[in-house]
Amino acid sequence: MEIIEVSPRDGLQNEAVLLPTKTKVELIGRAVDAGARRIEAVSFVRPDAVPAMADAEAVMARVRRRPDVSYIGLVLNRRGFDRARESAVDEINVVVPVSETFSRRNQNAGAESLMTMAEEVAERAAGIGLPCSITLAVAFGCPFEGEVDPERVVEFSMRAARAGAREVALADTIGVAVPAQVRSTLTALRAEFAGRPGPLLRTHFHNTRNTGYANAIAAVDLGVTRLDASIGGVGGCPFAPQATGNIATEDLVYLLERSGFETGLDLDRLIETARFLGEALGRLVPALLPRAGGFPAPAAGV
Repeated sequence: MEIIEVSPRDGLQNEAVLLPTKTKVELIGRAVDAGARRIEAVSFVRPDAVPAMADAEAVMARVRRRPDVSYIGLVLNRRGFDRARESAVDEINVVVPVSETFSRRNQNAGAESLMTMAEEVAERAAGIGLPCSITLAVAFGCPFEGEVDPERVVEFSMRAARAGAREVALADTIGVAVPAQVRSTLTALRAEFAGRPGPLLRTHFHNTRNTGYANAIAAVDLGVTRLDASIGGVGGCPFAPQATGNIATEDLVYLLERSGFETGLDLDRLIETARFLGEALGRLVPALLPRAGGFPAPAAGV
């Protein structure tokens, strides 16, 4: 299983405490030391809209570069793509909401316009050999429109595939999905991709309503091998009401490895990093493993 670490980006973008660049770089370094090999390190967005990401270029200038580590930059538009390229990210992730109202509230443009932009960016990235993923936000529900039509998710996914996206990620941005919905959407997508070369599927679940881990297992049961997670379970979209965080990397690793999957991540180091992050933010992180620990060792004499 490949876990894409998103705490430096999605984890920090919704926090009231703005961490200094040095602390962000240390967080990324700790994630690398814990075994993370793909890290969504920054997002190239307007500083006035997301102040926590204002130092994206400075972070990328200071992260430790390794040939086996890929740093991802999130982009929302063509300008963001240019900034990401100039900052020498290893790959980009373009976010497109599938809901019209969320698109306009979040990115001040319609969903169709944003999808067209994402297609253009994916083609430009392919032209320079820069790997590109496209994440479909609010793929399982919108805070303004309610239910999202699965056919729209499939349509946008197919367009991303035709544009050359290496991955299509389905994001439960506001944490409303349930396993049955995850299964039906992924099954519909797999039917469309069957028999043709296409992007890999990836999922991005939030645990706002305590269904994130069940959704992750539902995706894994359908063959998804790439999942986003955030150390400490911190994060959430600034434009999603009552956002309470992503699924936690350490909690997900415990779940997957106890279920027989390999992740390549060091659980003890993840827990240490979650505690470090909680101290930096001045609060208790949502994850449970930093409090409970891993599987307990048998008591002496038992």
